[in-house]
Amino acid sequence: MSADVVIAGGGPNGLMLACELSLAGVRAVVLERLPERTRENRANGLVGQVVPLLERRGLYERLSGSKEPPAPAPGFVFGALPLDLSALADNPLHLLQVPQLRIEELLEERANELGVEIRRGHEITGLSQQDDTVTIEVAGPAGPYRTHASFLVGADGGRSVTRRLAGIGFPGVSRDTTVSRTVHATVPDSMLDPATGGLYVPGHGPIPAFLHHRTEHGLFVYAPLPGRPPLLTTMEWPQDPPGDERPPTLEEMRDSVRRVLGADLPLGEPAGEGPFPRRKLAGGNTRIADRYREGRVLLVGDAAHVHSAIGGPGLNLGLQDVVNLGWKLAAEVHGRAPAGLLDTYESERRPASERVVMHTQAQSALIAPGGEVTALRELFTELLGDRRNVQRIADMMAGADIRYDMGPADAHPLVGWWVPDLLLDTGTGRVRLAALTVAARPLLLDLTERGSLAGALPGWHDRVDVITASLHNPVTTSPHAPLTASPRDSVTARPHDQAAPLTALLLRPDCYVAWASVSPRPGSDEREDLRAALSRWFGAPLAA
Repeated sequence: MSADVVIAGGGPNGLMLACELSLAGVRAVVLERLPERTRENRANGLVGQVVPLLERRGLYERLSGSKEPPAPAPGFVFGALPLDLSALADNPLHLLQVPQLRIEELLEERANELGVEIRRGHEITGLSQQDDTVTIEVAGPAGPYRTHASFLVGADGGRSVTRRLAGIGFPGVSRDTTVSRTVHATVPDSMLDPATGGLYVPGHGPIPAFLHHRTEHGLFVYAPLPGRPPLLTTMEWPQDPPGDERPPTLEEMRDSVRRVLGADLPLGEPAGEGPFPRRKLAGGNTRIADRYREGRVLLVGDAAHVHSAIGGPGLNLGLQDVVNLGWKLAAEVHGRAPAGLLDTYESERRPASERVVMHTQAQSALIAPGGEVTALRELFTELLGDRRNVQRIADMMAGADIRYDMGPADAHPLVGWWVPDLLLDTGTGRVRLAALTVAARPLLLDLTERGSLAGALPGWHDRVDVITASLHNPVTTSPHAPLTASPRDSVTARPHDQAAPLTALLLRPDCYVAWASVSPRPGSDEREDLRAALSRWFGAPLAA
């Protein structure tokens, strides 16, 4: 084998997967088509559960520069309608303004620290599968060559070569009704509003910063990025969309802004060190792969699903795909995966992609021009006056409303959900859960009297870490009747509002709860349930 796992694509998803695999003792090689890291910034921040996820891998402080844990955002937008999140008792929506260029840079730094081999200028051109290997044809700087691996993962974007070579379909819809333009440009100081950070455009009025601003003629976004010239975006619904996607000139962008706002906004060339790419995109695609796995070939991120970028869900969805897949793939490589474990990657993550497709399509409908849409927005604004609806949308946009199938309906209310932040006393001081999950290993948090559960898993000590501690902060959960949000059973109302007892937790490496107890001294039945959960997710115990 040239590697245990070959990853096609050296963007954030491919690099994060390489890190997850390396933490699990798997040799990963990343093949990236580009000869050097791109200087084109494709996104300007992270939205959702991915922000605390990065903290649980020790990366948040390195990205944010802050030693404080991530705090939820006080507000956001849905379909260019404001979301007041400040009144939510359990706000899951986190934001981190950091360029994707920096995210890729940090993930490459982390991959190098973990010994991952990254080959730039190497592109997959063919593949074939055998019973226990994948043979991969590669075009590299020194010419073509062949390499072998136990698995191949396509993290090579919406136009994935891996997906095509594996024969995986990519059904969905394409639309050609919109044109979006994005440029870096300066704006007159006289139009800056220092009180809000936004703009005041004579003839139009105030425009908030970083939020989608809809008019009857289109959409406008003003993003004053720290340390960089502002980023401006328009979206229009022209009767005759242009057939080309050549980068717009400043004059073309000024014309677009004038049509959307009905007023002039002078734009100047950006100053400072570039590059300052300009983009024009006609139409868009909404697609989900018809399967995430074909034998020993798997897909993550945009290779598995593409959708509108509205609301910034792309990296939130893709990086959570990666963290779900990484430990399962490692278990397969090490030969200790229980039957069917790798198939749970798709069964757990496909509903998440379907949720993103649904809510980005809904938001796209809400930002379109027209009187009917304006009426719909008025109704939606009334609905957002109800805190419960805001909570539901915040959970959805954060990616926090997906419950994985990990137990019966009468299990502890945390089972199947992302574990909340916990403050623990381990006997040597207080520690937050995030500090215990950096190694990406399964954890049994034994909060019982005298640590009575530690002896219940002698056959799993090689793969499950046991932490004996006491709990200092309440766990916000409540038993609840599922409120179905889609036809899929995996989507329910996230538990809120009430502190439930908690004396033990079994956590998967992706920080989802596989088993939990409320008993100060769990009896034989609960111990048997714990052993069943250990076997289901981490394989059979070692022989005594």
